[in-house]
Amino acid sequence: MSASGSDTDTDTDASGSDTASRADGDLLTALLDGMDAALCAFDADGTVTHWNREAERILGWPAAEAIGRRGLAGWAARPADVPALDERLATAAATAPARLVHECALLRKDGGRVLVRVQSAGVRGADGRPAGVYWAFGEVHTQLDFERSVALSEALFGDEASWGVVVVDADLRPAVVNAWAARALGTTRTALLGRPLGDAVAQGVEQLEAALEHVLAEGTPAQSPADVWATVRTRDGERRRCWRSGFVRLTSPLSQEPAPLGVAWLFQDVTEARLAEQDTDRLRFRASQLHRAGGAAAECEDPMEAATAYLDFALAGFADDALLDLLRGAEDRLVRVAATPAGAPGPVARVPGAGLPVPYAPGHPALRALDRAGAVRASAWASGPAERWAAERHWPRDTAHALCTVLRSRGRTLGVVTFLRTATRPAFERPDVTYAESVAVRVAASVDLARMTP
Repeated sequence: MSASGSDTDTDTDASGSDTASRADGDLLTALLDGMDAALCAFDADGTVTHWNREAERILGWPAAEAIGRRGLAGWAARPADVPALDERLATAAATAPARLVHECALLRKDGGRVLVRVQSAGVRGADGRPAGVYWAFGEVHTQLDFERSVALSEALFGDEASWGVVVVDADLRPAVVNAWAARALGTTRTALLGRPLGDAVAQGVEQLEAALEHVLAEGTPAQSPADVWATVRTRDGERRRCWRSGFVRLTSPLSQEPAPLGVAWLFQDVTEARLAEQDTDRLRFRASQLHRAGGAAAECEDPMEAATAYLDFALAGFADDALLDLLRGAEDRLVRVAATPAGAPGPVARVPGAGLPVPYAPGHPALRALDRAGAVRASAWASGPAERWAAERHWPRDTAHALCTVLRSRGRTLGVVTFLRTATRPAFERPDVTYAESVAVRVAASVDLARMTP
C-alpha cells in the first residue's frame, strides 16, 4: 500500500509539472504573438527557437517552418548575406547583455526581399556562458515612421519650438505644455498641468474650451486654423493676445474603438499682425467716412447742416454720441447747438433756437480742451461710478469715455466737439484723437462759414 501510494504521488507531481510547463509555454507564445515587433530567437548553435506572428507577417514564414532551422541561410537570407548575419549573431552573443542595432535584407517566403532594422542582444545561461541571441526587428519604413513620430514629438515639445503646443485630456485640463506655450500663457510647463485653463486665461477661456469640446466630440476640424482672442494673466498684469490656433484630436492607436485621449492645441501669437490689420482696416474705413461726409456736406445749403453731417458720418464705428458746443457772447460761454438725441439712437440734430448754455464746472474736459487748444480724453474709471461721473459732466448717464477736441478756423477758437462712448466700448486712444481732430477741422470750417453767411 505504501509503495502504491508513493507511486501515485509521484505520477501526480509529474503530471502537475507537465501541466505547468505547458501553461508557461502557452503564456510565452501568447506574449510573443501579441508583440508589435517581429521576434525570433536562436540558441547557442544558431537554431531558431522562437518565431512570433509579426515575424510571420513580415517574412511570410510560419512558425512551424521557421522553428528548428539552423541559421537563416537558404530560406530567410541570401547566401551572399549569410556571412554578415552570422558575424552579427556572434557579436551579439559575445557582447551580451548589450544591444546592437543594424539593418539587413531578409528573404520573404515568396522570394521578395525586405529591408529590416534589427535590434539584437545575446542571452547568457545560469553559468554565464552564451545561451543564444534574440532578434527584434521591423520593416525599415515602419521604424522610420515611428522614429519620425518620436522626433516630431520631441521637436514640438522641445525648448526650441516656434509654436505653442498644449495637450489637454478629456477633462480639458493640460497634460503636456511645451516651453513656448508656457511663456505665452504666462506660467511654467508644470504649473498648469492638471489645472483648468481658466487659471491662466482670464477672458476668452469659454471660446477656447468650446473649441476643444467640439474637437473631442466631432474630431479634427477640416477648416483652416482660427484666431482666438484671449486675455492672459501674468505677473505684470493682464495682456490681450490673439493666437492663431489649430486643434487635433488624439486617439489611441492601441484601442479597437476610437477613444479620444485628448486634444492637441497648436497655436502661434499673431497679436501684432492682427492689431496692424485692424489699424489698417480702421484707417481705411475712417478715410472712406470722411470722403462720404465731404460729399454729403457739399450738397448742404446750410453750413450748420453740413457741420452736423460731418458728425453723423464720424459716429459710425467710432462713438455713441456727439455734442457740438460753440463759443458765443461777449463772455465766450459755451452754448449747445447740436447733439445726438438723449436716451435713443439717432442722427445729430440741431438744438432749437439759438442754443442752450452748458453749465460746465471748472476742470470740465471741454473747458480744458479750450484752454490747451487741443484734445482731452477722459474715462469714468478714474472718478468713481460711471453714472455719477457722467451726470457731473452733463453727459448721458451711460457715458464711460469722452474725447473733447477744440474747433479752430482761421486762427480762432470756435468751440468744442465732444465724442462719447458707453462702457461697452474701449476708451479713446491716440489714433482716435487723430481722427477726431480731422473731423473737427471740417466741422470748424462749416461753423465758420455759417457765421460769415448772413
